[in-house]
Amino acid sequence: MIMNFLTAFAGMWINAFIVCVLCLAWVKKKTLNSNEKILLLLGCTRISYLCLLWVYDFLLIIYPNYLYVHPIFQLISSFTTFFNYSNLLVSACLCGFYCIKIANFRNSFFIYLKVKIDRMVPWLLLGSEILALAVGIIIYDLTESLIRLDKRFFFSFFLTGFGYAASFMAVIFSAVFLLFSLWTHKRKMQKNSMKDLSMDAHIRAMKSILSFLVMYSINFVCLVSTIIYNMENENIMRLLIYIYLCAFPGVHSLILIFSNPKLEKALKSKCVFLQ
Repeated sequence: MIMNFLTAFAGMWINAFIVCVLCLAWVKKKTLNSNEKILLLLGCTRISYLCLLWVYDFLLIIYPNYLYVHPIFQLISSFTTFFNYSNLLVSACLCGFYCIKIANFRNSFFIYLKVKIDRMVPWLLLGSEILALAVGIIIYDLTESLIRLDKRFFFSFFLTGFGYAASFMAVIFSAVFLLFSLWTHKRKMQKNSMKDLSMDAHIRAMKSILSFLVMYSINFVCLVSTIIYNMENENIMRLLIYIYLCAFPGVHSLILIFSNPKLEKALKSKCVFLQ
């Protein structure tokens, strides 16, 4: 339980750093670019998700009986699902944005997306939040209804699995397209001995997307494992899975910091200041 608190607390601070840096840039520039808008919403949803997990663990220790009183449990389940879905969908939007913005293809539809992507980002984020809210409401109704426990349990995991699968496919396609674009771009630039900024952008985006792909794969395994070990009452494995799920938002956000020049520079200047 202490490990859960520590991983969630570290994740909240990492995402709070991202939100603070972007908010300061917003105040200074009076605007944010599309990449920063996605990162800001992602940081806010992850902070909210980790805070909710922290509150849940705290109530589980201090007031275990009151936790399952109507409507506390229903509200916690609903909000946890909402923020988790929001985290997954906004992360997938970030991967898709990197792919469209950085990859180079001559396809007319892809060129159209590249031109319009900045205008599409606010609508994509709004759509992600609406979808996450809808799933959160469904989960609230499920936990409040009188249907059988096993049906409710498997339907809840079906909804969670659908969110993982949809986001996972977006990440996979983004990684494949970006890898292919990097390969074709590298072939064109083999005779160029100068430093290529586009190549650097490709590599930075690939680090972010591939790291997310690996962590997403582990997340999917954790989802399946949760179903198995919940049925078998394997408390140790459930605890290890829960620790990973708490660590995921913080670890991936840390990778995003080192993949973003502005956030990386802000973190290094902060470390120098503390020294």
